[in-house]
This record gives sequence, structure tokens and C-alpha cells, in this order.
Amino acid sequence: MKKYPSLKPGIWGAVIGVAAISVVGFSTFGWTLGSTADRMATERVQTAVVGVLAPICVEKFQHQADASTKLIEFNKVSSWNGRSAIEKGGWATMPGTDTPNSAVSSACAERLGSLL
Repeated sequence: MKKYPSLKPGIWGAVIGVAAISVVGFSTFGWTLGSTADRMATERVQTAVVGVLAPICVEKFQHQADASTKLIEFNKVSSWNGRSAIEKGGWATMPGTDTPNSAVSSACAERLGSLL
């Protein structure tokens, strides 16, 4: 380093510049890591799927025999038991699947709870 005395400040300037650009890029410019983008995409897909399937669940509930009486009974139970009742009733089990979707049953229970 004694041959090139101006090289050391240049290297430190580059290191500090890279760190500063990284901090500004991730905090201000909206850069994300690939894993963060994957997680965000998965959450958006799950939200979209629940948004589409929850009205189908409500519709299936409303098309059962004596639906108005069952809706009154449904609203008497707690939210946890309501979700369980929807899963047991099969309204949150969509065609092509064997098991109910817990997120769909929760959204369905919320929508049914707000019908009265």
C-alpha cells in the first residue's frame, strides 16, 4: 500500500458507497430479496383464493334445507365453534379436494356471522 497511497481511500469509498446504496435501495427504492418476494406472492395468492372461495362456502350454506334456522343456530355458537361447524358441514370443502380449507372456513364463518 505504500506504492499507491491514494488507493486506500478509494477502496474505503467504494465499500461505504456499496453499503449506502444497499441501505437506500432496500429502504427507499423498494428492493426485496427473492425469498421476501416469494412470501409476499404466496400471501397474496392465499388471500385471493380465500376471497373467491368464501362466497361459494356461504352460498353452499344458504342452499341447504332450512338454512334460515341453521343460520340462527350458527350465530349462537362462538367463532371457533362456527368454523368447526362449517368444516364438519362440508361447506368449506371445495370440489376436487378431500379436506376443508381452514382459511376459507374462517372467512365463511365471518361472512355468515354478518348476515343477520
